[in-house]
Amino acid sequence: MSQSDSNLTSFRSTVYIGLGSNMHDPIQQIQQAYQEIDDINNTSLIKVSSFYATAPVGYVEQQEFINAVIEISTTLSPQELMQALLEIEARHNRVREIKNGPRTLDLDILLFNEWRIDEPNLATPHPRAHKRAFVLHPLLEIAPDSYIPGVGFVKDFIDSVSDQVIRKLQDGPSEK
Repeated sequence: MSQSDSNLTSFRSTVYIGLGSNMHDPIQQIQQAYQEIDDINNTSLIKVSSFYATAPVGYVEQQEFINAVIEISTTLSPQELMQALLEIEARHNRVREIKNGPRTLDLDILLFNEWRIDEPNLATPHPRAHKRAFVLHPLLEIAPDSYIPGVGFVKDFIDSVSDQVIRKLQDGPSEK
C-alpha cells in the first residue's frame, strides 16, 4: 500500500443515516440497529436524534413509522458502508415486497461528508431527504447547520414539509 493509499484508508468521514421501522417493536428495532451500526468495523456512533412518529408515505395502508437519524464517523467507503447497512437490514428480516411498504428496519445514507454520489444502489445526498419531515426534523436536531449538497441548508426546508404530520416521541441521547 502506498503512502497515499494509507492516508485514504485512515480518512474519517462524517455520515448521517436515517432509520425507520413500523413492524415488530419499531423502537426496539432502531435501538438495536444503533448498536449494530456502532459495531461495524472502523465505524463509531457519534450522535442520536430523538424518535419521531410519522405517517407512511406512498403506500398509506400501514402503521405509522418510528424514525430517527444518527451521525457516525467511519473510514469505510460509501459502498462498503451501504453493504454493511444492507446486512443489518437483512438480519432484521427486512423484506422489499411493496414499494414504501411496511418494514422491520430501513437504513438510508442521507449524507456522506458533502459528497455527491449517483450509483445504481447508492445516491447521496439521499434524493428525497429535503422533502421528508421524518428526515429533516431529526437531522436538524443533531446537526442544526447541516447542508444537503446541491440542495441547500436543512433548516431552509422545514417550512416546506409543515403539512407532513410528525410527532416527537422522546428525546434521544444526542451524544453517545
